[in-house]
Amino acid sequence: MRWKLGRPNIDDHAARFDVPPATGGFGVMFLGVSTLLFDDGGSAVLTDGFFSRPSLPRLALGRVAPDAGRIGAALSRAGLDGRRLDAVVPLHTHVDHAMDSAVVARPTNATLVGGRSAANVGRGHGLPPDRIRVVSTGDRLEFGSFSLTFVESAHCPPDRFPGAITEPLVPPVRARAYRCGEAWSLLVRHASGRTALVQASAGFVPGALDGHRAEVAYLGVGQLGVLDEDYITTYWRQTVGTVGARRVVLVHWDDFFRPLDRPLRALPYAGDDLDATLRVLDRLADRDGVTVHLPAVWRREDPWTGLSG
Repeated sequence: MRWKLGRPNIDDHAARFDVPPATGGFGVMFLGVSTLLFDDGGSAVLTDGFFSRPSLPRLALGRVAPDAGRIGAALSRAGLDGRRLDAVVPLHTHVDHAMDSAVVARPTNATLVGGRSAANVGRGHGLPPDRIRVVSTGDRLEFGSFSLTFVESAHCPPDRFPGAITEPLVPPVRARAYRCGEAWSLLVRHASGRTALVQASAGFVPGALDGHRAEVAYLGVGQLGVLDEDYITTYWRQTVGTVGARRVVLVHWDDFFRPLDRPLRALPYAGDDLDATLRVLDRLADRDGVTVHLPAVWRREDPWTGLSG
């Protein structure tokens, strides 16, 4: 395959940033990569919580550690400065998902929830045992108004840093120290009855989501655009199709080497092709009567609007 320079122009997809705004108490805020804040004003759950977003040269050549300044600024802008989070849930433990999770959990008094590898990220930052919860596939946990169900998943191929984090991870460390660990499909149910699947990575375990339902799918598409159409079709079927989602909101499409205080842009063609992904997903969505959207960063959105009935 011929290597393409540059990156997709996100402005070409401006019409997709049309997820309805949240007008009531409950909304979801996209904060880059697959960091999502589910918040109803009383209870709040955050997936991943990655805000440091170190540059590519730093990730490739140096050691990385959470950036307290960037984390604090992001929490403040998201309305979490001095506010409690019920849970921070890294959906696997690569650097762009889990590096900041324990640092976010500490000032927000949140419980860090995930697999054994996520627990070792928390231990490396000195989180006490009662603030770390290790889960297994099928576990269902209650946090205020939210019910979270964890289902075994897999990272999108290729997983460049496979394996588990087996000891407390104390930064600064090389990016490769953040091994994938346990990957999860997360099913979120709110007390209002609204349901969502959060699929942070474009991987799956065949049949793992059988029997689960969700109206909305937050679908990770990082690396998906450089895979073949058969893989993308199977991924859609094993996630969106299996849970019966009627609206899909794409995550993990943005260039996570760029700080969040700058406009988001797509990942470069060297690692992904969002345009190619969308061409395939649009065909699948049209076939299945599903709509595909992009989330606007920092905006409280309600992807369930218009789905009733």
